[in-house]
Parts: sequence; C-alpha cells; structure tokens
Amino acid sequence: MMQPIIELKNITYKYQPDDVNPALKDVSFSINKGEWIAIIGHNGSGKSTLAKTINGLLMPETGTVNVGELSLNEENVWTIRKMVGMVFQNPDNQFVGSTVEDDVAFGLENQGIPREEMVERVKAALEAVRMSEFSKKEPARLSGGQKQRVAIAGVVALRPDIIILDEATSMLDPEGRAEVISTIQKIKEESNLTVISITHDIDEAANANRIFVMRQGELVNEGTPEEIFSAGPELIKLGLDLPFPEKLKAALKERGIDVPSEYLTEEGMVDWLWTSVLKK
Repeated sequence: MMQPIIELKNITYKYQPDDVNPALKDVSFSINKGEWIAIIGHNGSGKSTLAKTINGLLMPETGTVNVGELSLNEENVWTIRKMVGMVFQNPDNQFVGSTVEDDVAFGLENQGIPREEMVERVKAALEAVRMSEFSKKEPARLSGGQKQRVAIAGVVALRPDIIILDEATSMLDPEGRAEVISTIQKIKEESNLTVISITHDIDEAANANRIFVMRQGELVNEGTPEEIFSAGPELIKLGLDLPFPEKLKAALKERGIDVPSEYLTEEGMVDWLWTSVLKK
C-alpha cells in the first residue's frame, strides 16, 4: 500500500480561542506522492488556513499533521517547511532580489547552499519555467505570468517534495494562468512533485487527480473531477462555478439535446460534439 506524503487527522483550528466557528473543523485526509490535489470552496471556507497547517505556518489546536515521515511539531517544523514550497497569490510580495536570478537564489542562500550548487540550481529552475533569457532583468519589469513563473522557479530551486499554489493564478489573465499551470504540470511530471492547488478557477481544478471541496471549515466532499463536477447543482449551492463543458452541457440539455451524463473535459466535449451532434 502506498504511503501518504501528507496525512491530516481530525484537524481543528481557531484564529481566536473564543471563536464560535473554527476556521477548520475536524478535517482529515491523506495525499499520496505525485498527486495533484485541487482544494476549492468559497471565500472563508478554510482553504488557505488548511494550506498553512500543512507547512506549519499555523499549528492546529487539535489533531495531527504528518508530512513525509515526520509529525508536525515545533522541533521539526523547519524540516517540514523545506519539504513544502508555497507560491502565493501576489508574486510581488515574494520578490526580494534586484534581478530575476538574485531572487531565485535568495532561498538557497538562506539554506546555506554552496555557491557552485546554487548557480546550477538557479539555472535549472529558470530553464524549467522557461525564464532563462530574463535572468538579468528586474522582476518589476515582467508581466504577471512571468512574475509568477519566477516565483515558482524560486520554490523549484529549493527542490521541495510538495508545492502548494495558494490562489497562485487568481491575479493572472487566462493566458498567464494557462502558462503557469502548464509550467507546474511539466515540473510535476519531471520530478514526481506532489501539487496542492488552492483555487477559485474550476477549469484549473479540472487538471487535478482529486478535488477536495471545503465549506465553512469542513471538508464536505472529495473525489475525481468527474465525480465532483457531475454534481453540478450541488456546486452552485456551495457558491462555486461550473467548468465550461458542464455549462455547455446544461445549455444543450435545455434545448432538448441528449448529453453524456459523465464529466467531459473541453477536449472530450469537442470530440463528443463532433462525433455525436455535428455529424448527424
């Protein structure tokens, strides 16, 4: 049986001791190495709080967090943070270097990585996110998508086992969003990374192996994209959007066209339309 790389058992967290409604309520799940997990839910559902308990930015009030073979506590929190890299919503808040390569090197310097190895890691990380030609540029002069790719390079250079994207594509236009997701997918495949994507973008969540649905601090559902998105009305009740193929299916159904009951990606929807509808 595969050993989970992340395991949470009965996690509860309150921002204030007297909070009536905890930010997290008795949350339990496990994630296997190499999985891509999307965590979705409306604002205030506990998504980001959950991410911060995984790398020890927040310590849960009750329950246990295991990352790798370590149980999260004050003694090993720094070891766990080396295993878990986080990319946040606004890359500008992560930049500290005067050039792109300086910025990617910053975390390595903090870890005391020898200079020769640092140079190699920075070069490899920038190549991985297709930003090598910008290594001498000022981060402030980059586009939103380019900035986020540099932020990802800074995390990749540290060689974590897990990357958490905390709304990392929410400030980007569709092209920049696709660019960043494509970059993460490539790195994930090459390094067998475990990826946790906290997102409002349902189309981004569709790339995941599994989706966790949060509501008011509780994990209310989990399953494959097919399983989660097939319950369209339930998602809407949670204040979430539907992926474009599901919206299209609903519109076609209203027009009396029989549509597949299973979830289809955009590519699958195009194939179905072409073979089942347009050729009739």
